[in-house]
Amino acid sequence: MAKIIGIIVVFACVFGGFVASGGQLMALVHPFEVLIIGGAALGAFLQANPGSMFMTVFKKSLKMFKSRFTHDYYLEVLRLLYEILNKARREGMMAIEADLEDPAASPIFSKYPAVLGDERMVAFICDYLRIMSSGNMAPHELEGLFDMELVGLKEELEHPAHAVAKIADGMPAMGIVAAVLGIVITMSILAEADNAQIGEKVGTALVGTFLGILASYGFFGPLAAALEHDAKEELNVYEAIKAGLVASASGMPPTLAVEFSRKTLYPAHRPSFSELEQAMRGS
Repeated sequence: MAKIIGIIVVFACVFGGFVASGGQLMALVHPFEVLIIGGAALGAFLQANPGSMFMTVFKKSLKMFKSRFTHDYYLEVLRLLYEILNKARREGMMAIEADLEDPAASPIFSKYPAVLGDERMVAFICDYLRIMSSGNMAPHELEGLFDMELVGLKEELEHPAHAVAKIADGMPAMGIVAAVLGIVITMSILAEADNAQIGEKVGTALVGTFLGILASYGFFGPLAAALEHDAKEELNVYEAIKAGLVASASGMPPTLAVEFSRKTLYPAHRPSFSELEQAMRGS
């Protein structure tokens, strides 16, 4: 909701201030300027990133208006960890093999649809539980393996934010390109145009600069920051899972292992100790 309000505030203040100062909104409507700036930015983005990155950024951008990393989501992740670790401790690691082989059919995983809907996270949990069930890896070795994977995961999660940030940095320059082309057009008609026509052409050229700067600092820059924040929150959940599984591999009981996970989470939406305890009793 805050992001929608932010976009409205940007539009209202910029264009409202322009109109209040005596400007005409139609003076800012120049589709070909938008085509030059937007097309150049899109082309640069496609050149600089893998082919799949465009759809990744597009899908993530649509999800920016509502974050899934809420108090309830964190609690669901912790409850899942507790239940699967508790079953493994009571019945042995072999008892959870069926849950790990087909999480979608697992009575444990199916109780937590928000986690089950994230295929990467489910695979992450299942892979390390399989490694733990082998019984051939010491806790510090398991932690080292976690760290290596999380380094790669961090790069993957932050790539969309970095890609959009680079486009945001380049948008003012794209606006200048549109402005220069507008000045070239103006100079080409200088001999036969009157002052009104020249003024209109120069104004059109300046709109290109305006649109590039507005797109950069009003939209693409904030979008890059939001994507980066989302990536950090998602990585934090993986770090919490790591903390809980390493604690369990070290011999700690499920209740204490999950507490390690809880303390790793960012405090903004972290469940309290009593909330987690009550949730585990209800599992």
